[in-house]
Amino acid sequence: MATRTRRPHSPAFKAKVALAALKGEKTLSETAQQYDGHPHQITGWKNQLLDGAAGVFGADEAEPAVAPVDLKALHAEIAELALENDFLPGALSKAGLASAKQ
Repeated sequence: MATRTRRPHSPAFKAKVALAALKGEKTLSETAQQYDGHPHQITGWKNQLLDGAAGVFGADEAEPAVAPVDLKALHAEIAELALENDFLPGALSKAGLASAKQ
């Protein structure tokens, strides 16, 4: 028995098949046979359609917007910490104190 290679399906085709499965006019097996697919694959497409259907009508209001990141402040903090990491071990060793690196 020869195995079939994977066939790429366009998003439009997937939507068409998923809508046909959602209508329920035919059984899942009949729909799979009509579109030359596997029932598990069609069930997955149907679930994807149902999960993403809310996105068609706009973004969900409950999702918080991500605040913009202040890059200048972050770069300044990185520079300050890098200076401290470079300066402190040398200063401590010159002062005769224990090393900051443990």
